[in-house]
Amino acid sequence: MLETKFKVALLLIVLAFAALPVMGILRGTTTTPYEDAAPAPDESDLSEHESSSQEVPVHDDMVTIPAGPFLRGTTSGGFDEQPQRSIFLDTFSIDRYEVTNHHYQQFAAATGHRKAGPPSRYAKSIGRMRGANQPIIYVSWDDAAEYCRWKGKRLPTEAEWEKAMRGPDGRLWPWGDQEKPNGANWARVQDGYEVTAPVGTFQMDRSPFGVMDGAGNVMEWVADWYQEAYYKESPDKNPPGPEYGTYRVMRGGAYTTSGVDLRVTSRSKMVPDFRDETIGFRCAASGVFQGDLSTRERT
Repeated sequence: MLETKFKVALLLIVLAFAALPVMGILRGTTTTPYEDAAPAPDESDLSEHESSSQEVPVHDDMVTIPAGPFLRGTTSGGFDEQPQRSIFLDTFSIDRYEVTNHHYQQFAAATGHRKAGPPSRYAKSIGRMRGANQPIIYVSWDDAAEYCRWKGKRLPTEAEWEKAMRGPDGRLWPWGDQEKPNGANWARVQDGYEVTAPVGTFQMDRSPFGVMDGAGNVMEWVADWYQEAYYKESPDKNPPGPEYGTYRVMRGGAYTTSGVDLRVTSRSKMVPDFRDETIGFRCAASGVFQGDLSTRERT
């Protein structure tokens, strides 16, 4: 009798485990890593973090880059950074800082656009990256472009981004031609920041035009489609970028960056719907920026 009861109990256990996959199917499948498998950081959580830190939000001012030539590319880099050429750009304006959590939160609240949050349940650092003045992360290329449109701006072209960070003299880092391991928020040294830093923290990471954080903190989406040989084929004046492609260009380094891809001439690429804790953006505008469209529409 005891042996029979044991067999029945064992059978019930086996049936219970066998039923788990069926129950999962009936309840529905989980989303892919590129969807919101875990909830995005709640706006109330972000507001609470900002208020508790009493952090005054930085102003999203812009820097005007005057018309003129600059040296694009380098012979010291990869194939897609060559040839080194003089490129002429008309006057444009670019955000001094990477777009922050505070400013992106205003956009999401005003427009109903999806919140910037982890695309998967495996994000580990988001709790330490919600400060008002830390750069926004977990935004796709389309998220970034839509924010810039809301502000009456646009994403910078790849050429505009490079000129804004290098200046007109062709330097490889915002501060000059000599590499400095502690010059930006990278992964190379113990600089006090394991993740992103508030924008503008690293004063050495300041371009000749006064644009901050081009070398480190987060990589940044720009307007262009990626094409490996575009530097060779592009026009010498106001290059618009390729007409189509598979990947969008990202420029600059991130807090995780190390190795040979530190110089601001380095080009990265990614599918436009990708979101990650190392990717943010900043906006630009043609000519001298005339004011925030989102503010004008509210007044």
